[in-house]
Amino acid sequence: MLTRSDDLEILLTVVDSGGFSAAAEALDIQVARVSRAVSKVEKQLGVSILNRTTRRVELTDEGRQFIEAVRVGLQHIQQAEEDIMQRGELPKGRLRVDAASPFVFHQLVPLIQPFKAAYPEIELELTSNEGFVDLLEKRTDVAIRIGKLDDSTLHARPLGRSPLYIVAAPEYLAKRGIPKQVNELHQHDLIGFAGAKILNRWPLKGLESITPSMISSNGETVRQLVLAGNGISCLSGFMVNKDLEEGRLVSLLETEKLVNTGREQVNAVFYKSSSVARRISAFIDFIQPQLSL
Repeated sequence: MLTRSDDLEILLTVVDSGGFSAAAEALDIQVARVSRAVSKVEKQLGVSILNRTTRRVELTDEGRQFIEAVRVGLQHIQQAEEDIMQRGELPKGRLRVDAASPFVFHQLVPLIQPFKAAYPEIELELTSNEGFVDLLEKRTDVAIRIGKLDDSTLHARPLGRSPLYIVAAPEYLAKRGIPKQVNELHQHDLIGFAGAKILNRWPLKGLESITPSMISSNGETVRQLVLAGNGISCLSGFMVNKDLEEGRLVSLLETEKLVNTGREQVNAVFYKSSSVARRISAFIDFIQPQLSL
């Protein structure tokens, strides 16, 4: 074997993070160490793996094929090491989990303490992104995604379905009236989402999409706006189930709702060859039966 695994790890980080400086920051080493490792691998193999530009690095054709093989090889090595060290032991190590902030607040946060008690050696790192993250670029092990999945390179574990609700606060409805038909929504203040157009397609018969009078890129902000009486919105059950049960919000137009739009699906996604499979399985197996979707 011409190359060292630590140099290959550095090279892989350069590719995933898009540059030498970003890789150095992610690995907490000097940029010079990153540059030396990449140059060493290229010299040992006798080919150029990366094309350097002033803004970023890109893989050569030879480099693209090599990197995919390296990724799989290193993952197999890491998995083999973990399997032999953890035989008979609980999973251990860092697990990076990403989800939209409302899912983190309402579903994951209440489960963190009991999960840590069950798996004290797993170091959880939670991040919140409102859009779909690139798992490699963000160095994420598992992500919770709401809606249909299109990326065939990812493995998905279904967590369940979370119904959509058209909701408003009682105070808003007392002032503006309760819409009984879909076309009456045009007379109301509608709160929608910025960026993802699909989130402004409400599951109502005869309604393609709404024209919101107020928007936010953050689902929890939308929920708070609705709770404060600013208007009507469409939110997932995992966000508003408790609000509906306790009367803080009212569900509207139930008889006009479409049963399945694709937005109701909740999945945990990760790479099929993930080297942290035991930690991922432990996390998903633990949270799935306890989610209130």
